Amino acid sequence: MDPLNLFNADRQRARDAEDPMAHLCTVANVDDLGRAQMRTLVLRDVDGQLAVFVNATSPKWTHLQTHATLQTYWPSVQVQYRMQVSTAAVAQTTVHESWHLRPDAPKKMDWFYEQHAHQSSQIGSRDALLAQLEEVVPPEPMQAPDNARGLLLHPVEVERLDLTQANGVHDRQRFKLVDAQWQVDTLVP
Repeated sequence: MDPLNLFNADRQRARDAEDPMAHLCTVANVDDLGRAQMRTLVLRDVDGQLAVFVNATSPKWTHLQTHATLQTYWPSVQVQYRMQVSTAAVAQTTVHESWHLRPDAPKKMDWFYEQHAHQSSQIGSRDALLAQLEEVVPPEPMQAPDNARGLLLHPVEVERLDLTQANGVHDRQRFKLVDAQWQVDTLVP
């Protein structure tokens, strides 16, 4: 059994239910000081693979370039996934094409990172941020800055927790990729 087919089917059920979490994931990693870092990102589909887009000025870019943990939870279908993933860069041509689908504010922020301050850097106040953001001059025609990046997420271990069991005992399975084959174990919830 391929857990990614199960993941995609569950995710589609969440989308069909208009679950506001269906397009999001939480990504966790360890920073340079050994501290756990978590952030909510938009989970994208790129050529049939899971992906996230980030800005190269962010500390998370360096931390996520080899591996990370991904979690989703969709309240509408009561299913949680946790995945250990390795990562690989999305082709820059794909990043630049996808970048145009972003809302205007995140596009402008990408140019802010390029022209004013890196993501996660300290700034005097929110008012200062908004004032400097007004000074951002994106190129015409609008295009992605060089710091726009994407990462493909290659699951190597997947846990699925289904909370919908009639008897109240959750169904928890772990899938591990071993020699290009998925092995499945049932875990005590």
